Amino acid sequence: MARDVSTSKDLGSLRRDLLDAAVRVLRDEGATHLTLRRVADAAGTSTMGIYTAFGGRAGLLEAVYEYGFGVLHGSLTASLEGHADPIGRILAVAHGYREFALADPRLYALMFERPLAGFDPSPEVRRAALDRTFALLTAAIEAASQAGLIRPPDPVRAGYLVWTTIHGIVSIELTCGGRSRLPGWFLDSREEGERVLAEGVATLLAGLGAREVTAARRSCR
Repeated sequence: MARDVSTSKDLGSLRRDLLDAAVRVLRDEGATHLTLRRVADAAGTSTMGIYTAFGGRAGLLEAVYEYGFGVLHGSLTASLEGHADPIGRILAVAHGYREFALADPRLYALMFERPLAGFDPSPEVRRAALDRTFALLTAAIEAASQAGLIRPPDPVRAGYLVWTTIHGIVSIELTCGGRSRLPGWFLDSREEGERVLAEGVATLLAGLGAREVTAARRSCR
């Protein structure tokens, strides 16, 4: 059923309903079900509503992509609360990243993988989403550098190295978690995944000049 969008308030409401519906479909059914018809049905409107609100399927998918980075940013921000120590804040970012990915794997996949071959967010959207999130990590690295805890030649490049370490370990854990467990394999439990991530980030920080990452810091929590 088509909805009246004669005012900006109506349009905003339609956008919110369609975005909520798209996120539900993604989480419950997977990215391949993010069709115009399926999302419109879930939102209780017509496919024309998606064109009115987002200009089409690509615009809707970009909105879901941006929403995902908002959720990730919230997870990282929550993990940083209570951590004043710069090294602890770097590890907290790793924990928040992992918590988000494990809690919302299909949204994570839409953001960082290619579950929909034809979906490629615009460079402007990608830059804004990534910069806002990445800034939390680079701020922690710059603080650690200024405090003399690490000695990276370039804090931004160090941020890329830490981010790719976090992303690689978390992505491998997600892949392993989607299959039957292998007893004795290094990611055979959630607890082991947390330990591997903390040790991986701590090892990289040692390579960046951290004199010591204490046992307490070897947890991302």
